[in-house]
Amino acid sequence: QVQLVESGGGFVQTGGSLRLSCAASGRIFRINDMGWYRQAPGKQRELVATSTRRGSTIAADSVKGRFAISRDNAEKTVYLQMDSLKPEDTAVYYCNADIVNLGGARLGYWGQGTQVIVSS
Repeated sequence: QVQLVESGGGFVQTGGSLRLSCAASGRIFRINDMGWYRQAPGKQRELVATSTRRGSTIAADSVKGRFAISRDNAEKTVYLQMDSLKPEDTAVYYCNADIVNLGGARLGYWGQGTQVIVSS
């Protein structure tokens, strides 16, 4: 079994910062891409940022210059540093990882989500 556990969400005022963490654990052989998605009420889940195993990253235009994704392969953890937060960043943030498990299967895994609320 593989688990992704997120932490770091919360309530913050406009212009504030939060740092999300997502730790993978379980029967893991290799973690490929890791990333963050978000889903606001009444909207579809959307990509926020992703990182390859080697650290190449992409980010949605809406968060470029404000959010930064990073990862620690040894700790099997991905981070999302969110600065200059805006009310429109309010959403549930989900961690996603492309993982090859010890059984040799390559699967996409999701965390349970962490709520971020940005007040105006």
